[in-house]
Amino acid sequence: MSSVLSIPKVWDLLKNFKESCQSRGWKISEHEDWIRTNDDYHNFLWIQTIHPSTFEKVAMNQKCAIRQGISYQVVDVSYTAWLFPRAPPEELIEWIANNPELSKRTAIYDLSWAYEGIPVCVKLNMTESPVFQEFEAFLEDRCGVKLKPAP
Repeated sequence: MSSVLSIPKVWDLLKNFKESCQSRGWKISEHEDWIRTNDDYHNFLWIQTIHPSTFEKVAMNQKCAIRQGISYQVVDVSYTAWLFPRAPPEELIEWIANNPELSKRTAIYDLSWAYEGIPVCVKLNMTESPVFQEFEAFLEDRCGVKLKPAP
């Protein structure tokens, strides 16, 4: 992590973001990385690297396990954001960008430059998720990261 940026490790980044979401009246998970607005679940997945076929299977599934006490419930996820602290394969971004139905539900944030000390994050977000819009504002305002659209 660069001393120029105030971007914490991914798990702390999400923890801090989720805490800020509570002030908006959104429900957050204590144990998982999802946020609920009304009836919509907004799921955050962070991963170092992923094989394209695995990414495709997970992206198409749109399910999430929600812990309730000692048991779990599977819910439909309205939106999923993928956070990559290392650059994702370009074919993942192309696949989402060229799949209109999936691009309405899936966002990709390449945080690799920010973690290398360059205050830029590449994003692919064509969703209407208010949570992801708030996440982008959080990255810019609280972490000093400029967002630029994926090519």
